[in-house]
Amino acid sequence: MSPPLIQFDNVFKTFGANAVLNGADLSIYKGQVTTIIGKSGTGKSVLLKHIIGLMEPDKGRILFNGKALTDMKKPDRRALKRKFSYMFQNTALFDSMTVFDNVALPLRENTAYPEGEIQRRVRDKMHQLDLTGIDEKYPSQLSGGMKKRVALARALVTEPEIVLFDEPTTGLDPIRKNAVHSMIADYQQRFGFTGIVVSHEIPDVFFISQRIAMLDSGRILFEGTPEEIQNITDPIIQQFIKGQQNVRDDLTGLPSHHQGIKRFKEEMTRLQRHQITFSLVLLTINNIENINEIAGHSAVPTLLKDFAAQVRKSIYITDTCFRYGMNKIMVVLPDTNQTQAEKFCDKLSRKLKESTVFDIQPVPGVCFSVSAGYAEARKDSHLDDVIRTAESSSNVFHEIKVC
Repeated sequence: MSPPLIQFDNVFKTFGANAVLNGADLSIYKGQVTTIIGKSGTGKSVLLKHIIGLMEPDKGRILFNGKALTDMKKPDRRALKRKFSYMFQNTALFDSMTVFDNVALPLRENTAYPEGEIQRRVRDKMHQLDLTGIDEKYPSQLSGGMKKRVALARALVTEPEIVLFDEPTTGLDPIRKNAVHSMIADYQQRFGFTGIVVSHEIPDVFFISQRIAMLDSGRILFEGTPEEIQNITDPIIQQFIKGQQNVRDDLTGLPSHHQGIKRFKEEMTRLQRHQITFSLVLLTINNIENINEIAGHSAVPTLLKDFAAQVRKSIYITDTCFRYGMNKIMVVLPDTNQTQAEKFCDKLSRKLKESTVFDIQPVPGVCFSVSAGYAEARKDSHLDDVIRTAESSSNVFHEIKVC
C-alpha cells in the first residue's frame, strides 16, 4: 500500500480537563473514502477540524504526504487548504444569501470562472441533489434535511481533491439519506477525491467506504476495511456496531445486514452438522452510474426499495433476503441446491416481467438491468467465497427500459 496522504501521529487535544484526542494514530489514503465511527462525544468532529486546520494539536503531528503541517510555510498551507472542502455538521449556510448564492459562494471566492460557468455548475449540482426550484429561497425557509443537501451541493461544487463530511445525512429520510451516500460514492469513483466521513449510519457507510476507523476514548481503536471490522471479535467494537444497527434496513424494510449475515452463519452450521444444503442468490441493480447521471441520485434508492418489495413477495417464509450493498440484495435459500437456486431466479424474472412495481419517474434514455448470481454453499465455504462464486456465474435475467 502507498504511504498515507494524511497521517495522525500520536495526536493529543484537551479542552479543560477533557482529553478529546488522547494519542490518536490514523492513516488516510489518497483516492479512498475513510469513515470515522464512534460514540457521540468521542471527538470525531474535533478530529476532522484538525485535518482541515481549524484546530491544532496540543501534542503530536499531522502530516500531509509525509510532511508535518507545522513545518509547512504559509504559501504551502494556503495551497493545501484550497484542495479541501468541508461539509459542516450544522450546514453553516448564510441566512442572508439565497440557496443559489450559498452553493455558488466557493466558486465565486476561490475560482476565476466567469459568472455564466458558475451558474451552469451550480445548477448542475443542484439538479443532481434534487434541489431544483429553490434557487431564490433562503436557508430559513428550508427544512433541516433540505439544508443538508444544499450544504452538500456547496461542498462538492468546486470538485475538490479532499472532502470532509461531518454527519452528512443527519435529519434525512431513508431515500434522501441513501441518495447522499450514493452521491458521495458516485463522485468519489468518478473524480477520485479523498473522502473523510464522520457518521453513525451503520451499516450504510460500510457500502461506500474503503476504510473504517473507530474512535474510542480519544484513540483509534480500529482501522481497516469494512469487512475486517464486521468480522473482528473485539467486544467493544462488536457491541458498538450491533447497537447502531436497526433490526430492519431503513430503506428497504428488509432484515438488516447484520441479521442477514447471522442467518448465513446459522445455515452454515446446519450444513456442517447435518449436511442440509443451502444456496445464496445475489441480486444487483446494474449501471447505476448512468441512472445517477440522468435521473439523479434519488432514483437508485427508490428503485432498490421497490425492487426489495417485489423480491420479498417472491420468497418463502423460510427464506431470508436482506440488503447487502448500495445496489444489492442477497437471498438465503435453505434446503436449496444450485439448480433450484437457478430456478428461483427464473421464477423471479417472470414475476418482474409481469410487474409494474418500479416506481421510478420515466426519463428518456435511461436503461437498467438486474443481474442474478447464485451459488450453493460448501462445508468449508466462507461468505466471501460463496459471493465470489455467485458473482462469477452472474447473468442478466431481467431488463427494464425506462422511457
